[in-house]
Amino acid sequence: MQVLGYVRSLCEALETDFRLYSTRSHRESVRREINMDYHNRCLQDIADGTYDFGYEFVIEEGKKYYKVIMNANGSRSVHCFVDKQTGDVYKSASWKSPAKGIRYNLLDVVSREQCYRRANWSGGYLYAQ
Repeated sequence: MQVLGYVRSLCEALETDFRLYSTRSHRESVRREINMDYHNRCLQDIADGTYDFGYEFVIEEGKKYYKVIMNANGSRSVHCFVDKQTGDVYKSASWKSPAKGIRYNLLDVVSREQCYRRANWSGGYLYAQ
């Protein structure tokens, strides 16, 4: 149960990162005077709490792994896998399996905090360093 709670926190970090990314993108478009009416409306909706970001991260439980799924405007992809017993985080290799090599460990405080701090919606933090 402890690992599942950490995976939920990872999903929250990913959604927060996407919201910040979207807000920055709309602000940059306004700054560049690109379709300003649209982007100003989006920024106002964000401020009002009515903006639909279109992205969410959900957890599917398998036998060995929790699979973090990114739902994006009607399409789904695997963001990462987390070993249910060890808390090891893996980049996905496919829909059904993780890539080789542990990226983070959610049961280790330092690794977990590093994972949350680096987490980005597009998954760049999962590439081997």
